[in-house]
Parts: sequence; C-alpha cells; structure tokens
Amino acid sequence: METSTEGATRPDISPAGSGEAMDTVVVAGPPAAPPGSLSPSRASDFMQCPLLYRFRVIDRLPEKPSEAATRGTLVHAVLERLFDAPAADRTVPRAKSLVPGQWDRLRESRPEVAELFADDPEGERLARWLTEAEALVERWFTLEDPSRLEPAERELFVEAELDSGLRLRGIIDRVDVAPTGEVRIVDYKTGKAPRPEYAEGALFQMKFYALVVWRLKKVIPRRLQLVYLGSGDVLTYDPVLADLERVERKLLALWEAIRRATETGDWRPRPTKLCGWCDHQAHCPEFGGTPPPYPLPLRAPESGAAEQGRMGPD
Repeated sequence: METSTEGATRPDISPAGSGEAMDTVVVAGPPAAPPGSLSPSRASDFMQCPLLYRFRVIDRLPEKPSEAATRGTLVHAVLERLFDAPAADRTVPRAKSLVPGQWDRLRESRPEVAELFADDPEGERLARWLTEAEALVERWFTLEDPSRLEPAERELFVEAELDSGLRLRGIIDRVDVAPTGEVRIVDYKTGKAPRPEYAEGALFQMKFYALVVWRLKKVIPRRLQLVYLGSGDVLTYDPVLADLERVERKLLALWEAIRRATETGDWRPRPTKLCGWCDHQAHCPEFGGTPPPYPLPLRAPESGAAEQGRMGPD
C-alpha cells in the first residue's frame, strides 16, 4: 500500500473497484503550491493522465471513498497490527478478530468512510463487506506464515533526495531483513494479480521503493514481493543495479514533464478505459467539463515543447 504525501490525505490507488488500498480520498488543504516530491501513486497518476495528476496534486479536488479501496486499507491495518502479537499467537482467528476494532479506528480517523454504508440501516451490506475483509485476511495465511516472520519495519515512511534534487517518498507495507542482512520489500494487494503482460507495471511501485532504499542505505533489496490477496498469488522480482538506474532515469524524465506542465498549466487529459472510474468527469474536457481555474502562476510554453506526460521506453 503506497501512501500519497503530495496534496492529499489518504488511504495507494488504483482505480476504484480494483480492490486496492485507499489512495483516492483527497481533502482540500493549504493553498496550491508546485509539487515538491514524487510518490509511486502520483507518478502513476501522471503517466496514466496528466490532468488527473493536476486534479489530485494541484487542485486537490475531493474524491469519494470506495468500498474496495476502504476494504484494502482495513486489511492492511489488520496485517500490520497482527505482528504486535507474539509469533505463536499470529493465527487466523486472532487476525480475523482484529477486523472490527480496526474498522472502528478507521472510521474515527476517516469519518468520510462511514458514508459508504449510510444507506444500509440494517447493517447487512456492512456485515458482508466485513466478511469479505476477513476472507482476504484469512487467504494471506495460505501465502505467508506470519509465525515465521519478524518484520524489521511495518508501514515504513521512506524519503530520499536524488542528486537532481528530486525527492522521492512513500510508505512501504513491510520490510524483512534476513540474518545475513539481505532486504526484502513486501507490499500487500487486496486485488487480483495482473496478467503477465502487465506485471512490469505492477512492479513499478516496488522498483520505486527499491531505488529509495538503495539511495538511503546503499543496499539493493534482495527481493521485491507483491502479495495478491484477491487471487492468492505472490509476484516476486530480484532487482539489480541496472533496474534501479533505469527507474531513476524514468522518474527524472517524468519529473521534468511534471515541471513543464506545472509552469505552463498544460495538463492534457489522456482518455483510457480507466476514465469510467474517475471522480472528476465533471471537470474533464473529455466529458464536456471545465477544469477549475489554474491556481498557480503560468509562463508561456517553450516553442516546440514536447507533449506533456508521455514517457518513452525504460
């Protein structure tokens, strides 16, 4: 679960309905300011649609929570808290017993999620939803044995500044460190594993984290691991230095495109099938909408400037 830290409070997102942890609830904050850092979610936003990035980071337009995203946040919280117990007590019944309490905590910290079940006076839909969360938690035990794990870190905030001045930041679900010092980065996904042809996109977030860890600790993680609770799959990748250097070059090119768009106000929509899940259709020209007035100073675009938001091959 990746936590956004740029102009948003959250729970790491994927489109609504994907079953991932929350990263879509954006709450209006301080006056607009140019972006100062990059997270995996916001990088993915810009690559998906520069205008979506603007709506989330510059305009900070509100977005409604979804049942799937909120369930992802709840499951992440349960898996994090389970490791508070001694190894022998990390059992399925104990994990499932954490669900109601973590749901209460989530409602207290994020009152807007209670609106998801405002039209459910008898609590039947909520009960089914909580049962689905319990099922995801239980499936995790078929993929990993928490009694044999002692995470070095859980929900670890990481931030590193590249030589260029670009700050990279995010939150890693779990970091395991072997007695030999080898590092494994683990991320839980409550959706289904992607088809093989989309695996590289799924690994982008993990390589981003590996780059930050390498920059901070001068250690290349031995393994990147995505645990898909929705389908019961585990996707692993063992990065090498060339992978991290390639990701860094891609992020620098991406950040330059973001910088140009910020200065010129040229945030172009990029229609895809994901538009059907977007909360901002009323503001999107592709749906006949008009974006809010641009809140930052503008400069004239450079002659022959490249189209914003298009990334070439790694």
